[in-house]
Amino acid sequence: MILEDRDEPLVFVDEAERPGDAAAASWRILIVDDEPDVHEVTLLALRDVIIEGRSLSFLHARSAAEAETLLRQEDDIAVVLLDVVMETEDAGLRLVRFLRDELGNRATRIILRTGQPGYAPEIETIRLYDINDYKTKSELTRVRLYTSITVAIRSYWQIHQLEANRRGLEMIVNATMELSRPRGLRRFAEGVVTQLCALLGIGEEGLVCAAASVAGVSPYVLAAAGRYSAWIGQSLDSIPDDRVRQVLEDALGKRQHTFEKSTCLYFSTSGNHALAAFVDIYHPLSDVDRKLLEVFCSNIAVGFENVQLYQKVYDLAFEDLLVRLPNRNSFIGLIECRPASADRVALVDIDGFSDINSILDQAFGDQVLEAVAKRLRAAFPLSVAVARVGSDVFGLLGNADEVTPEHVAQVFAQPFSVNDQDLRLSATTGLISLVGNTERAVEIMKNTGVALKQAKSFRRGKAMFYEPAHAIEARDRMRLLNSLRQAFSADYLFLQYQPFIDLASGRVVGAEALLRWKTEEGQFVPPDRFIPLAEQSGLMVALGNWVMRSALQFLARLHSEGISDFRMAINVSHVQFREPDFVEKLEAAIASCQVAPSAVEIELTESVAIENFALIEQKLVALRRVGVAVAIDDFGTGYSSLSILRRLDVDRLKIDRAFVSGEQCVAEDSGIARMVLQLASQLGLQTIAEGIETEAQRQTLRELGCDEGQGYLFSRPLAADALLDFVKQGRA
Repeated sequence: MILEDRDEPLVFVDEAERPGDAAAASWRILIVDDEPDVHEVTLLALRDVIIEGRSLSFLHARSAAEAETLLRQEDDIAVVLLDVVMETEDAGLRLVRFLRDELGNRATRIILRTGQPGYAPEIETIRLYDINDYKTKSELTRVRLYTSITVAIRSYWQIHQLEANRRGLEMIVNATMELSRPRGLRRFAEGVVTQLCALLGIGEEGLVCAAASVAGVSPYVLAAAGRYSAWIGQSLDSIPDDRVRQVLEDALGKRQHTFEKSTCLYFSTSGNHALAAFVDIYHPLSDVDRKLLEVFCSNIAVGFENVQLYQKVYDLAFEDLLVRLPNRNSFIGLIECRPASADRVALVDIDGFSDINSILDQAFGDQVLEAVAKRLRAAFPLSVAVARVGSDVFGLLGNADEVTPEHVAQVFAQPFSVNDQDLRLSATTGLISLVGNTERAVEIMKNTGVALKQAKSFRRGKAMFYEPAHAIEARDRMRLLNSLRQAFSADYLFLQYQPFIDLASGRVVGAEALLRWKTEEGQFVPPDRFIPLAEQSGLMVALGNWVMRSALQFLARLHSEGISDFRMAINVSHVQFREPDFVEKLEAAIASCQVAPSAVEIELTESVAIENFALIEQKLVALRRVGVAVAIDDFGTGYSSLSILRRLDVDRLKIDRAFVSGEQCVAEDSGIARMVLQLASQLGLQTIAEGIETEAQRQTLRELGCDEGQGYLFSRPLAADALLDFVKQGRA
C-alpha cells in the first residue's frame, strides 16, 4: 500500500466538542490485514493524530480468524480497518457479517480496504454491507485515511451515544417499574442504589440517606451496599467518612444534586421525607450520563411518592392509627403466617367499655384504649403479637406459656392512669389453642370470638378456652336465626291467645297474645329459643311491632263482634321497649286499629322494669297519658325492691307460674304467691296468676285474693277464631 506525499499536510480542525467523559482515553482502532507492511504504514500515517480530543490506539490481527477472537474479547473498538481478501477471497466480508450479525455490534465502524477491487465491487458491497467506507489501498493517502478515520469515529461516537441513551433509558424504565412496586421505604432505597450503580456501569457500592422533615429527627442511612453497608441505621452525624458525610449534608441541605467530588442525587416529595443517594464515581460524568441521571431522578421521585402513598395506604389497611398496633387485617395475616412457636390466640375484651364512651366521652374512651394498648404491649415479649382487632377488643398471638389467662389478668390487676384519673378495668378473654389446628386464620378468629362470647355470657371478667361444642352451638343459633328471618317473611309466625279468667265469676275478661313459630316441616320452635335470638340479632323490634299490630287488629275484631269489655295483653321485649319511639308507635297502632286504649295492656318483665329505672319512669308516664295499662310479668323471679315497685306507676302484677303450679309452689305451700298478693293489696294493684292447672290451685289463689288467672285449667292458647268462639260460649 502506498500513501502518497503529494497531498497537503494533515490539518486538525477543531470541529466538535471533545467528548467529556474521558479526555485521557483513546479511540481504539483494529487493523485487520494479512500484509505486515500495511500495519506499519498505517501506524506511521496515523502517528500522533488527535481526533475529537483523543489519541488513537491500535490493535492488530493478521487474519479474519484472529480478528474474530479479538472482537469477541474487546467491545469498545471504534473503527476496524479491514482487508477484504485474506485467508479467503471474502474473508473480510465474512468478518463484517460476523461483527454485525453474530456479535450484534452496530456501533463499530468498518472501513474496507482492498488491493484487488474486482473481488468485491464497491457499489454492491456498500449496498449489502453495513460499512462506513470502501477504498482501494492505493486511494488511501494520509489525508484521505485521516478523513475516513475521522468520519468513522464521529459516526461511531454518535451511534455510541445513541446506544448509551437507549440502554440508559431502558434501564430507567425498568428501574421505574421495579421501584414502583409496593414495598417499604427501606427496600425502595436498596433498589435505588442497585439501579443507580447499574445505570452508571459501576460496582454496587453506595448508600441512601433518608431525612424526615420532623423537628428533632436526624437524617440516617436507610440503605447501603458494598463497603458502606456497615453504616445502615446510623445517623448522618455518626458517619465516619467526612467526605461522604459532607456530600450528603450538601445535597440534603441545598435540596439539589451534586456532581462535584462525588455524585449525590436528591429526591424530594410533597410528603415529609427526602432521600439523598450517594455513589462513588472516579471519573467525570459525560453529558449523556448527566442527562440520564436527570431522567432517572424525575422518574424515581415519582416512585418515591408512590412508596410514601403505599405506606400510608398500608398504615390505614394494616395498622390501628389510634393505638399504633396492628389492626384486625394485620393480625389475621400474622396468624396465617405464624411460626410454629406461636400456638395460642387470645381475644381480650374490655368490660363495660361502651359505658365509658357513653357516660364520659369518646375522647376519654380513646385515652383508655391507648393506655390498655400500651400496657398490653409492655406486658408481653416482642415474640407475642399484640393487635387491636375491634372497638375494645385486643388480640394476642404467641406461645402458650406467654399467652395465658393469668398474664392477661395481671395486665388489669392495677388501675390505669387516664387523664390524671385512676381507672380500674376488667377484661373478659377468649382463648384457643393452635396445636394441630390447620384451619385458616379467619376461622381461628371466629372460633376465638365464640369462646369470648361464651365467656362474656357466663364468666364475665374471666377467661374461657374454645371448645368445638361452642362452635356447634353458634352454628345452630345462626341456622335458627336464618330460619327465623325466613319464617317472618314467609308467614310461618303467627299469634295465639290464652284467655284471662276472673277467678270469682269464671268470666273471660281478656287474653294474652302469644307469638308462635311453626316451621315449614310442621315443627314448633319454643319461644324461649327464638325470642332471645331475635333480641340479640336486632329482629325483635320488627317482630314486636308486627305482634302489636296483629293483636290490636284482632282486638278490633272482638269489639266489632260486640265484645267490648275485653282486655288485650301484649308482651313487650326490653329491646322493643328501649326504642325511643315505642310509645308513639303504640299510640299510632291503637289509632289505626280504632280500639280503646283502656282495652290495651302491655306486659313488661320484672328485669326490664328495674334495669333502667329513669327510662321506664318516663315511658310509664307517657303510657299513662295514652291510657294504656301496664302489667309486670313473671313477678317474683327478679330483684325489684318494694321502694322501686312503689314508684312504678303500673296496674297489675302477674304471678309467675313457678309459684302457682311448679315444684317451688308445692315445697313452700304457696308462700311466695301469698306474699306477692299481700304486697299487691297494700299497693292497690290488680293481680293475675299464670299457670293454673287444677281447681285446687284456682281455689287457693281465689282465697288468697288473686283477681284473675290463666292456665290449662281454663284453656290452652287458642287461634283467633277459636278464642272468639270460646269467649262467646263463656259469656252465653
